[in-house]
Amino acid sequence: MLTNPLKIIAIALCAFSSTALATPQIQHWQSASGAKVLFVEDHDIPMLDVAVSVPAGSSFDSAQKSGVAGLAHHLLDLGSQGLSEDDTARGMADLGAQLGGSFDQDRASISLRTLSQHGVRTQALAMMAQVLQHPLYEADILTREKTRVIAGLKEAETKPEHIADKAFQKAVYGEHPYAQSVSGEVASVETITAQDLQNFYRTHYNAARAVVAIMGDVSRAEAEAMAQQLTGELPKSDVVAAMPDVAKNIAASEQRIAHPATQSHILLGAPGMSRNDPDYFALYVGNYILGGGGFVSRLMNEVREQRGLAYSVYSYFMPLKQTGAFQIGLQTKKEQADDALILVRKTLADFVAKGPTEKELRAAKQNIVGGFPLRIDSNKKILDYLSMIGFYDMKLTYLDDFSAQVERITVAQIRDAFQRHIDPQHMATVMVGAPVGVAK
Repeated sequence: MLTNPLKIIAIALCAFSSTALATPQIQHWQSASGAKVLFVEDHDIPMLDVAVSVPAGSSFDSAQKSGVAGLAHHLLDLGSQGLSEDDTARGMADLGAQLGGSFDQDRASISLRTLSQHGVRTQALAMMAQVLQHPLYEADILTREKTRVIAGLKEAETKPEHIADKAFQKAVYGEHPYAQSVSGEVASVETITAQDLQNFYRTHYNAARAVVAIMGDVSRAEAEAMAQQLTGELPKSDVVAAMPDVAKNIAASEQRIAHPATQSHILLGAPGMSRNDPDYFALYVGNYILGGGGFVSRLMNEVREQRGLAYSVYSYFMPLKQTGAFQIGLQTKKEQADDALILVRKTLADFVAKGPTEKELRAAKQNIVGGFPLRIDSNKKILDYLSMIGFYDMKLTYLDDFSAQVERITVAQIRDAFQRHIDPQHMATVMVGAPVGVAK
């Protein structure tokens, strides 16, 4: 009988922290259900992490029913055949296991962390399988959760960061499904029915398009059985939702939105790159130098350190199945918002035109490669990589190749990639909390 699972986990994690890190060896296969499986076997600690991902993110919502995908995912563990939401919560707590998940524009996933002890993991996996494959979507629970979602949406609509992000997504993506709110809109969420969730689930939670990631203290044979257990009873839909391409070239735009916040919230950007873009590493390393490297980035140096125009400024690419956004963001005092925006635009234009210096590139490579072991220093982090690699059809050697790919990048490659992907003259800009006197 397991008397103190949390204590065992803590001891195991301490032991793991002292072991040498190595790039995990990924095994892969297709289960009988049709699901893609990626597995890393590791017996260093007595734990098991499992995740199942499906292409069922917010971009698969219709414009009239935005929020269906998010609620279909959210309600998975709030009632399934033979398990009430209390049964699931109490069952996982009694086992010392954790049921979680994630949700974005592309995918919905459900995950499990449990001790690998046979009796514990058997019960935990059985509950996960039931939750994932037999959700009930009961009308009374949906009504309750819709109320919570709507309250959250209404509160978010008062916050400058939410207003800015919503306007920015629309400006970058236009009518593309990526522009839709991940949580939906108040008016559409109010109309969602249990039947909508059931229809969405049957269409998009498909076994043949599922990706199972397994990391931890089990054998290959046990992992094969787990993958089939978790996906064998998923719907067998023949519908493949086609996602339109993101328009990579957008017209320059600027929105100034009044808000009583004490600071201006500024976002600017454009469509950037997809997860499998051939320029991925050149853009990744270049962005680290531009604004992704924290205090060592050029934007931080120019905007904060040299001129004190913002406490924090950043840039990043959000690679998705289709082209995701490139975004620069900062907050600053309203009276200096225009000066900060002018400087950010100039810094970006200079970087795109000239690229980084050799000194900046050397420092970036040292930081990125030196920090790579921290990317794979836990089972959870490795599980996330397995899910990403499988879902986006990336090379299984991605983790093996990462450092070498970074080391190979040159100044010329960064400059060339940014010039082809980012046009400083065609950027979407959103400023919420615009300076006094500027009309909405």
